[in-house]
Amino acid sequence: MKKSLFRSARTGAVVTTAIAALTLSACSSDSSTDSATDTGEDSAASDDAATDDGASEEGRGPITFAMGKNDTDKLIPIIEKWNEENPDEEVTLSELAGEADAQRETLVQSLQAGNADYDVMALDVIWTADFAANQWLAPLEGELEVDTSNLLEATVESATYNDTLYALPQNTNGQLLFRNTDLAPEEVSTFDELASACEALEDGTACLTTQLKQYEGLTVNTVGFMEGWGGKVLDEDGNVTVDSDESKAGLQALVDAYEDGTISRESTAATEEETNLTFTEGDSAFAINWPYMYTNAEEAEATAGKVEVQPLVGQDGVGVSTLGGYNNGINVNSENKATARDFIEFIINEENQTSFAEGSFPPVLASIYDDEALIEQFPYLPALKESLENASPRPVSPFYPAISKAIQDNAYAALTDGKSVDDATADMKAAIESAS
Repeated sequence: MKKSLFRSARTGAVVTTAIAALTLSACSSDSSTDSATDTGEDSAASDDAATDDGASEEGRGPITFAMGKNDTDKLIPIIEKWNEENPDEEVTLSELAGEADAQRETLVQSLQAGNADYDVMALDVIWTADFAANQWLAPLEGELEVDTSNLLEATVESATYNDTLYALPQNTNGQLLFRNTDLAPEEVSTFDELASACEALEDGTACLTTQLKQYEGLTVNTVGFMEGWGGKVLDEDGNVTVDSDESKAGLQALVDAYEDGTISRESTAATEEETNLTFTEGDSAFAINWPYMYTNAEEAEATAGKVEVQPLVGQDGVGVSTLGGYNNGINVNSENKATARDFIEFIINEENQTSFAEGSFPPVLASIYDDEALIEQFPYLPALKESLENASPRPVSPFYPAISKAIQDNAYAALTDGKSVDDATADMKAAIESAS
């Protein structure tokens, strides 16, 4: 029986019924011992005790690790292993809320107050630049330097701000192109080939379903099209390039595909779950979604044995997926940074990263994706690795929420209200520059 696969971009913000119904063999947060876990409300008290009892001049001692509760089941066994091996530097898990916005609010309130409630924080990849710009994270350099040479390059980029590593990637995620082999027998290599493959579909069967509802999913897919046509929202120096010829071409390709029916009309009301339902019911030849949908499709009556996956396709070949995942940052106010550094490095060792893959949590250690035993269990792994190797972080900026809103508002208007691509990208640029 295959295990449930990887979750959506926020790695926990979107939890499907299929995933929620499955559990790992490792203990969950509900069954963990008090020494290994704590609630967000009690974190300050536990951290104060750890600091008073365990802080040392060398920066070693007990630490608190904060993470959203949706995904802590993957970390609890790792924390327990660490605590067995390091009884004088015990890690206490502080579970944050399940919703990403609530997690961020809890962390920001603590950090703005200059507290050391949380020594290590599992940050949504899009928060890393914001937290770094606010000087809330200890740069991973000097005595805190870590080796990232064996990690997927795009994940390291997501944890880097102003050419400095401010967090260590923990887990990741990438989008895949799903294909119903009954409806589209041949693999496609470009977006034009995808559109051509759908010309023979019967009425009522969608060609491609994806997430174009006005929320973060629309940002992810808009940026994916822009980058798949060679564009960028921001260049390497942080300049706004969302109105470049290449970015315009990507948005135009998205708008054209929606208007001509290559992308289903239902997509402007679709999140990941609506996409999942449409594809697993056999009503769409192709779908863009996160890897969790693979198990659902293999187990659904309409699509069992008819599912193939590959990286996204762009204008000329492999497309560009947006990264999801968590980066682990060290609180600049932590008194036990040396322990914190060793703990976040412990999380990315081969044994623990393998456990992530086995537990439906995409690892950041590149070699895991070449493990033949894992590939036998999860045959999509090679496609996911290729997707991740061609992936791009969402725009690395402390103003990311404003960037996302600018993209959502204007892309949705271009898709549904007839706004021209020139006007949409010009307005995106103006809103982004105004926010920064």
